Amino acid sequence: MKIVIAGGSGFIGQKLTDHLIRAGHKIIILTRKAKKNSGNVHYVQWLEEGTSPENELRDSDVFINLAGVSINNGRWNTNHKKQIYTSRMAATEELVRIISLLPSKPAVLINASAIGIYPASIHATYTEDSLETSNDFLGQTVYDWENKAKQAETVGTRTALMRFGVVLDKEGGAFPLMVLPYRLFAGGTVGTGEQWVSWVHMTDVVRAIEFVITYPNLRGPVNVTAPTPVRMKSFGKTIGSVLHRPHWLPVPSFIMRLLLGRKSKLVLEGQHVVPKVLSENGFTFMHPTLRPALKDLLTK
Repeated sequence: MKIVIAGGSGFIGQKLTDHLIRAGHKIIILTRKAKKNSGNVHYVQWLEEGTSPENELRDSDVFINLAGVSINNGRWNTNHKKQIYTSRMAATEELVRIISLLPSKPAVLINASAIGIYPASIHATYTEDSLETSNDFLGQTVYDWENKAKQAETVGTRTALMRFGVVLDKEGGAFPLMVLPYRLFAGGTVGTGEQWVSWVHMTDVVRAIEFVITYPNLRGPVNVTAPTPVRMKSFGKTIGSVLHRPHWLPVPSFIMRLLLGRKSKLVLEGQHVVPKVLSENGFTFMHPTLRPALKDLLTK
């Protein structure tokens, strides 16, 4: 297939691109800066004045939108929050515009999303059928982002909203920072330890995206989390056990708030999210439980 990826050089985008190339697909990566083509990867400039990417995207089979300023980099001050929000809205709006102009529409738009759309809770369990949405910054951003992406449905392109959990990968994201205290023999419970961590191995993220591409009946929200979320205390203890390090030095909530400001919500609060849509449609996780997933990431 001819697959267009916005955000192809990012945390998930790089792994996804490599996987899809190995599967024999032709990849077009949308980029702000002009780049030379390389093998099965072609680059098309967009979101810059004077660019018309739609002219180079005809006959594309799939659009994948992973574009947006990372929520993990820097403190959530007013400027950074604005960048997080506007980058997602602008990229998604442009993709919908491009799709609307193409004479032959792509079969599917895979749009990144996040489980942050669900309210934080230590008691509730969320599936794609859950209607509750969080009214905080991240929840509102995800809600608006998904609604923007759904506009592709009006021009005939199936749209799937991949709500990613805490993606575990040794080369990026939050996981290396979560592991570091244990490597330094200083790991321990963060906050109360009762908050949920709805995690997912990067390998299963990439496989889930490919799975949704090939299943034409899948549209709307798709939770991309392992089927076995754990509480933060258990998450930390398992890291310590796999690394043969102690789990002993607690990090109180107020310390995390001092260090991270408003972004501390990402580690002090959580949601118990399960992948109902993927499971009911036959997706098989390579890493369904935490300890083997951590061993794969930490001991290879």
